[in-house]
Amino acid sequence: MANKSENSNTNQEIDQFLDEIWLEKGLAENTLAAYRRDLRYLAELVPGSLLEASEQDLLAAISKRFETGYRARSSARWLSCVKGFYRHALARSLISEDPSALLQQPKIGRPLPATLSEAEVTNLLAAPDVTTPIGLRDRAMLELLYACGLRISELIALRAAAVNIQQGVVRVTGKGSKERLIPMGQEAIRWIVRYSEEGRGEILKNRESAALFPSRRGQFMTRQTFWHAIRKYAREAGISRDISPHTLRHAFATHLLNHGADLRAVQMMLGHADLSTTQIYTHVAQARLKALHSEHHPRG
Repeated sequence: MANKSENSNTNQEIDQFLDEIWLEKGLAENTLAAYRRDLRYLAELVPGSLLEASEQDLLAAISKRFETGYRARSSARWLSCVKGFYRHALARSLISEDPSALLQQPKIGRPLPATLSEAEVTNLLAAPDVTTPIGLRDRAMLELLYACGLRISELIALRAAAVNIQQGVVRVTGKGSKERLIPMGQEAIRWIVRYSEEGRGEILKNRESAALFPSRRGQFMTRQTFWHAIRKYAREAGISRDISPHTLRHAFATHLLNHGADLRAVQMMLGHADLSTTQIYTHVAQARLKALHSEHHPRG
């Protein structure tokens, strides 16, 4: 157990590291607070000063952490902080060698994104009450979200001028301000036309708005507003698990691949810079096929 003097020295080491890292990288307060927690947790696990810790001390700390029940993903983030601390100390000549240099990050299996079956999507899309302007707007939003695989930020930022009904495409501005054209499909077009003719004007009530899907106040909708709406519609559709707008993006990609779509075409529609990001959906499709085989094949 460290004495008060050792605790004081360790806290000074941590504070100095955080001050210097903040000046170098301009980290957010929440990030700095997370670093502080991680390093103080390390200080509880190693004897003496952090700057005097050996590789064996760090290995013992990692072992204790796993015994406590921390998961691999959490431990990987924690170890990244620890390694950053020692790299910084080495660069400042506070230590002669880095005791964390040879420590390996725990392997993290990439989780498959949550998605919906085609039947669940059908029920979800049918949940809004389309006899009301808000319900009609939400139905059009859900249809477009699923038809185009949009991010929620892209959906709520759409301007009315971004939709070209004649060509059947929507112009989307994604990450890095990159634009892409995505085909909408007949169902999404039908609901957008109906919403534009019967619902949008009722919501705006003679107010001007560039937003394709304005809020009740005639402004661009917030992410939180649509997040709450889609959860409400999920409950009404009998979907018991927690979903988000991103779940429909996952469903868009998975269902396209299930029906034989080209992976690079899906990549372009999703706006992924790297094909490897899109490839996760091939795993989702394969997992779904295995589950169907297991459930329905007589020797599954």
